[in-house]
Amino acid sequence: MALLLLLQLGALAAAAGTDRDALLAFKAAVSDPSGKLRSWNDTVHFCRWPGVSCTAGRVTSLDVSAHGLTGTLSLAVGDLEHLRVLNLTDNGVSGRIPASLGRLRRLTYLSLCDNAFTGEIPTALRNCSALAVAFLNNNNLTGGVPEWLDALQNLTVLGLGHNSLSGRIPPSLGNLTKIQKLQLDQNLLEGGIPDGLSRLPDLRFFNVYQNRLTGEIPPGFFNMSSLQRFSVANNMFHGELPADAGARWPDLQFLFLGGNNLSGPIPASLAMASNLKPSASPTTASPGACHPRSAASAWSRSNRRRRLGVLGGLNQLQRAASMSRLSAQLQTLNLGGNSISGVIPSSIGNLVGLQTLDAHSNLLDGEIPEGIGKLKNLQELRLQQNRLTGPVPSSIGSLSQLLSLDLSRNLLNGTIPYSIGGLQQLTLIDLSGNKLTGHIPKELVSLQSLSFAMDLSDNRLDGRLPHEVGQLVQLAIMALSGNGFSGEVPAELGSCQSLEFLDLDSNLFTGSIPSSLSRLKGIRRLNLTGNRLTGSIPPQLSQMLGLQELYLSRNDLSGGIPAGLENVSSLVELDVSYNHLEGQVPTLGVFANTTGFKMAGNGTLCGGAARHRLPPCRPTKTKPGHLLLKIVLPIVGLALCLALLFALLLLRCRRRRSKIADTTARSLLNGNNYPRVSYAELAKATEDFSNGNLIGAGEVWAKGSFELQDVAVAVKVFHLQQVGASKTFLSECEALRRVKHRNLASIITCRSSIDAKEYGTSGEVSTCGDVYSFGITLLEIFVGKAPTDEAFKDGLTLPEFVSEAFPDKLEQILDPALLQDEELLSGAVPSSEESELRVRRMIAWFLP
Repeated sequence: MALLLLLQLGALAAAAGTDRDALLAFKAAVSDPSGKLRSWNDTVHFCRWPGVSCTAGRVTSLDVSAHGLTGTLSLAVGDLEHLRVLNLTDNGVSGRIPASLGRLRRLTYLSLCDNAFTGEIPTALRNCSALAVAFLNNNNLTGGVPEWLDALQNLTVLGLGHNSLSGRIPPSLGNLTKIQKLQLDQNLLEGGIPDGLSRLPDLRFFNVYQNRLTGEIPPGFFNMSSLQRFSVANNMFHGELPADAGARWPDLQFLFLGGNNLSGPIPASLAMASNLKPSASPTTASPGACHPRSAASAWSRSNRRRRLGVLGGLNQLQRAASMSRLSAQLQTLNLGGNSISGVIPSSIGNLVGLQTLDAHSNLLDGEIPEGIGKLKNLQELRLQQNRLTGPVPSSIGSLSQLLSLDLSRNLLNGTIPYSIGGLQQLTLIDLSGNKLTGHIPKELVSLQSLSFAMDLSDNRLDGRLPHEVGQLVQLAIMALSGNGFSGEVPAELGSCQSLEFLDLDSNLFTGSIPSSLSRLKGIRRLNLTGNRLTGSIPPQLSQMLGLQELYLSRNDLSGGIPAGLENVSSLVELDVSYNHLEGQVPTLGVFANTTGFKMAGNGTLCGGAARHRLPPCRPTKTKPGHLLLKIVLPIVGLALCLALLFALLLLRCRRRRSKIADTTARSLLNGNNYPRVSYAELAKATEDFSNGNLIGAGEVWAKGSFELQDVAVAVKVFHLQQVGASKTFLSECEALRRVKHRNLASIITCRSSIDAKEYGTSGEVSTCGDVYSFGITLLEIFVGKAPTDEAFKDGLTLPEFVSEAFPDKLEQILDPALLQDEELLSGAVPSSEESELRVRRMIAWFLP
């Protein structure tokens, strides 16, 4: 007994060592960037390692889902012979599924989904006879669906979706009597669905969405009472639905039949499937399953929001069940991708619970009923690619919850209703390919909720684009091509910062391309082809660094191609053909691409890459005007500047010399700036104004030259009693004040009736003086009295005092000092008659 016990303990220890080694081998084969397996070491027993569960010292569960692991799956995992659960969901493990997993006879749960496994499903897995759940979906598996799967009789869930499996669905799957969920979606499977699958007694979820399956849908599926979710969308099935389809679907929640070639009427019995509920997509699995991670990316935008799918080529909508028989709680009605004809019944307004109405790609005709405005909960309305006529109903503005509106590719006419401004939640509107007329209502372009697309192309719209278009700051796609829009391209478009695609081609836009478009930093395509745009291509367009396609052909653009466009590395398509462009073509970037750059119809382009075979650019001939601007003007300007600088320096030097000379002259005259000279001095120096010193004479003046105080001076005498003498004197003083020349003699002083401010006190010659004050000063000198003398009373003035004594009583008022000065200067005593004659002559000059 002791020996037997020791043998058992030894065997247990050996087995435990095997499990530990297998786990360490698993760890060694993967990369663990998050460090979640860091504690797998000898410091703790392996049964306590994260993700590991044991029973009686043997590993029974290995769950390392969502650990971020990469690498491969070790063969040693097959040594965990007591393993029941192996969960590697949502990692990045690659390589083939090891055949050693076939040794895991106790394995009941296997999930390898959301990894990167490749190759075929190993045949050895047929030995895992206890396997109940197998998720191998969302990998890169190839080959076919194994025919030996019916060996796994305990299998209840099989997920093989979203791989690259090909071939036919093996009929042996019909032997999996316990199967409840069968996922074969998003593969490359061909052929038909084996009839045996429609007889599986417990099948609840069947999904073969998006394969290449053909033939008719086995009718047994439509009466399978266990069925809850059924998706055969996006294949090539044909035929009609059974007349009693849905009559035995008491538990059906999701139905997807779209994207096939089904025909015939919609069975009225579908209305009996009262448990239909909304679902995100036809790939949705039940709670607790390994959900397809990439289902959304595989689901096309046209099918992204489908919920109820009566989606197949069904022929007569009018022969379908009356809309009144459908539940008012129905949330999604999808009839798209069929050949349904007839009109949309007005009773559609009774389905007030509808959130999605999709009848695209059918043969519907007639008008859209006004009753559609009663569907207050509607979020998506898709009626594109039909034969609908009449106007867009104004009641559509009542759908305040609407997110997506697609009425494209119909025969709708009339104008876009102003009520469309009530769609405050709208993110997408597509009215393209109709016969709509009139202007774009500003209520539409004021919908700031528009974020995905506004497509109004290929209609008959006209007029100017509203300036409110700049409010679409969240819009990604704006397509207005193929209409009759006119006027200038609004500069406000530059405010639509989220735009990625802007198509304004095939319209009647005029004016220049607004440079504000360069603010669209996220723009990928700008299409202005086929308009009447003029002017040059704005160089600022080279600032659109994400631009991929730029189409400017068939306009009236002129000037050159901006060289900066060759630096837009993202630009792969540039079409400037059929314009009036000229000059050199850049050589780098898109211009080096013979297929991406188009320039035909521009006769005077030159240069560019050699592969474009353009003529070389001729050296620019410099015109005389250009030579003047580029060469002569700079030289002349420099010369003028130098001459001006030299003149200023010379003038400064001359002024300095002039000041020195003036200082010398003034010092010689021994006086102030303009020294006082008495009449006696002038008379003596001119020999009593002798004609011998006369050098010229005029009508009102005479001039002569002589020496005064050892300085050679010239004296000019104005006869103030002559008419105009004062004016002549003022004019000459003004001229001498303004003109400076080396041949002009400078003024020393003045003994005249002009040009002294307060001559009696300062003796300075000033332009601020006047003739009267100068004459008063002279009279003061003659009579020896100031105008404020006590002799002048009762209003008597100095001029009146002298006038009364002139000419017979001058000797009575004359200052005796004048006669004494005369005697001193001449050395002889003149007779009284001579003195009186001289005084009279002098006073006569200054009296009126």
